[in-house]
Amino acid sequence: MEKNVVSFTFKRTTKQNVLKDGENKMSNVYMNRELSWLKFNERVLEEAENPEVPLCERMTFVSIYQSNLDEFFRVRVGSLQDQMLISTEIRENKTKMTSAEQIRAIIKEVKKLNQRKDKAYEKLMKKIEDYGITFINFASAKTEEKKFLEKYFMKEIMPLSSPTIVSKRQPFPFLKNGEIYAVVVLETRNKKERIGIIPCSNNMLARMVELPGGKGRYMLIEELILHYIGKVFKGYKVKGKSLLKVVRNADIDADAAYDEDLDYREFMEDLMKQRKKLFPVRIDLSREMDETVVDALCRYLDVTPDRVFRSEAPLDVSFVFQVQDLLRRNTELFYEKRVPQKSPEFKDGQSILQQITKEDKLLSYPYDSIRPFLKMLTEAAEDDSVISIKMTLYRLAKQSKVIEALCEAAENGKEVVVLVELRARFDEENNIRWSRMLEEAGCQIIYGLEHYKVHSKLCLITRRGENGIQYITQIGTGNYNEKTARLYTDLSLMTANEQIGMDAARVFQALAKGEVVEDMEHLLVAPKCLQSKVIEKIEEQIQKQKNGETAYIGLKMNSLTDKRIIDKLIDASKAGVKIDMIVRGICCLIPGVEGETENIHVISVVGRFLEHSRIYIFGKGEEAQYYIGSADFMTRNTVKRVEVAAPVYSERLKKRLQDLFDLMLSDNKKARKEDTKGTYSVVEYKGQPINSQELLYQEAYAKAAVNSSNQLEEAVQQTENKVIE
Repeated sequence: MEKNVVSFTFKRTTKQNVLKDGENKMSNVYMNRELSWLKFNERVLEEAENPEVPLCERMTFVSIYQSNLDEFFRVRVGSLQDQMLISTEIRENKTKMTSAEQIRAIIKEVKKLNQRKDKAYEKLMKKIEDYGITFINFASAKTEEKKFLEKYFMKEIMPLSSPTIVSKRQPFPFLKNGEIYAVVVLETRNKKERIGIIPCSNNMLARMVELPGGKGRYMLIEELILHYIGKVFKGYKVKGKSLLKVVRNADIDADAAYDEDLDYREFMEDLMKQRKKLFPVRIDLSREMDETVVDALCRYLDVTPDRVFRSEAPLDVSFVFQVQDLLRRNTELFYEKRVPQKSPEFKDGQSILQQITKEDKLLSYPYDSIRPFLKMLTEAAEDDSVISIKMTLYRLAKQSKVIEALCEAAENGKEVVVLVELRARFDEENNIRWSRMLEEAGCQIIYGLEHYKVHSKLCLITRRGENGIQYITQIGTGNYNEKTARLYTDLSLMTANEQIGMDAARVFQALAKGEVVEDMEHLLVAPKCLQSKVIEKIEEQIQKQKNGETAYIGLKMNSLTDKRIIDKLIDASKAGVKIDMIVRGICCLIPGVEGETENIHVISVVGRFLEHSRIYIFGKGEEAQYYIGSADFMTRNTVKRVEVAAPVYSERLKKRLQDLFDLMLSDNKKARKEDTKGTYSVVEYKGQPINSQELLYQEAYAKAAVNSSNQLEEAVQQTENKVIE
């Protein structure tokens, strides 16, 4: 049993998830959440395998596949493992699989996918040799290279190594999550076996060891350590060796562990330290090892043998980004450079706030630059008419202009209220740091709500106008993060609509009191009135269909797991309502099943940019209702988080959203269609190839050029008019 590993008691509602006698175990219209996610990661892997994707970008997708999988095991498999500790009878509410059944299915699928990942990696490494970069092993090393490597090991690595030999006096060491270790089976002089371990991750050492000669030949540091590991353990015979990586559980229920007597920020800091010590959920090995050794490692780490995975590829492939840096001059190996463009929504030299007052604005990232939003915050910080700025923050960039603007506003005497969600998984430390900076600047900080994460992307600027109080409200689908605004597709609505502003003000009032709003007139706000309102709007389309009117539902999101919404969508399909869904990741609804979901069409788009925007469309034509928001249709979003979706009232912006949605539906390069078995396949097409992301960028460049030209003409005309006057 692994020593000093933190364990937690998890308080989860399980009553509804216990399978009743006689209940069918599977249904042909539901897909298990975890297996659906693995299908998404398979689509990521397909981009690594796709010969049409530039070579270096394919390497990126291999790395994304691996990091995605690690996080999946840390969060989702960790959660399933916790559930098993509570009860072996807990079943998920769609396919009715137990936690153990889900884990077995996950392991089976992951082992198949990892074989594909290994092959994809091997092919890519072979191809980069054509560009002068080769990764060698000792079998392919030349004599002079071996001499250099031995000398390098003895001089640079050996003095820094921290070996451990496991024995009665020396317990099995704590292995950090995600780090690589060299593990060796040692035989003593009296024929007893011992396990030796050396960490391979050291900030003092470069991951890639360059061989002399300037010929672009490299060896990974962990391979070098493993080869010469016998020199560290002198006096022992090396019987077997492998590289090892441990993936640890990260599923901590902060609310269940929180003591109200503690300072919440300090509690979260301590929790982050404790998370690093949670029990392992997976072991990765680079080589085959004797079964008895593997069993011993499993005992030490308290992991069952089925959680041991062998990888032909390196256990951590993040070094491919270093390889990419070496190949930057070969532009054909990368996507064509794309930079967010100046949005035609805004005119230069005019107040952002005034422009929003006159007309609702919509930014579409990464095609539009985030600068107008940042400028809006800076302008609000300096505007004497601005009374307050209120924001919800979930994930921020490491260097955040948003924080700078909020601090400036507070220092200028504005009321600045910021909800900083300290439970934003894997961003907790970053958010703790920002919360301190905001607090020091004089901002009022709210640290989320008990039992509910605040995931909304909501900003409210209150100003004194000529006719009294005026609201400028921004509602987004993505985080206030300048980095991800260049990598994720997201939408940002900015409006001076008074009703929306008043709803937003009510949301912030509730948050300040540690409460959630019960109902809203315009905004859809989870956890109390988003799910129910969505179901109502689906029901409205069902009634329209029954009345012989045109009915339609269009949904774009990251994931769909909420069974109540899924079942209502099935009802809509049965009634004859046409439903188009663009679901990037998890989709627990299987489309096209006769008599059940035959009117539902599902695609997933996985391309250069991470699809992250959420769009909800109810109806067709003039009566159609459009929403954008932060919520996926997952139970965690609809009933366990504070989420905000906003209606789009501008006819111009409605058309823009519909055009965006239709373009993505027509994608035949990066879209995969889900069939009646839950399998995804590349959309077959005849005629014009359509890559929606690329076309949207082309459109952004074209609009920016026209807008720049128009603004230049306006400036010239204004100058001429002044001369005439």
